[in-house]
Amino acid sequence: MRDSLIVCVVEEGKADSIVKAALDAGVQGATILHARGTGALKSFGYLAMSVKPEKEIILIITKEDQTEMVFDLIVRVGHLNRPGAGFAFVQRIEKAVGFPEDIDLEAARKEIEGEALI
Repeated sequence: MRDSLIVCVVEEGKADSIVKAALDAGVQGATILHARGTGALKSFGYLAMSVKPEKEIILIITKEDQTEMVFDLIVRVGHLNRPGAGFAFVQRIEKAVGFPEDIDLEAARKEIEGEALI
């Protein structure tokens, strides 16, 4: 498996536009988690007063041939080159399960039908 996980942390309210751009670019889906950050006060000093602690974490899994393009798109749409706008990173996925291409639909159907008979 050569898929990657792109993780992006942005201020609350900024994730939707980033996810829309990624979906328009061809990714299969994304997950948005809500969080509260604590590091801005130390990292940005006086600028920290303008950095809200409420964050959104975007998780996007990409195929190997999509990763660079989607990452660059996230940086551009999210304005991640600006101080305090957020950050993103890529993590290679070594093992995973539960993705649509991993599921044998016929076997799953038979298993569900068998459970219904019990």
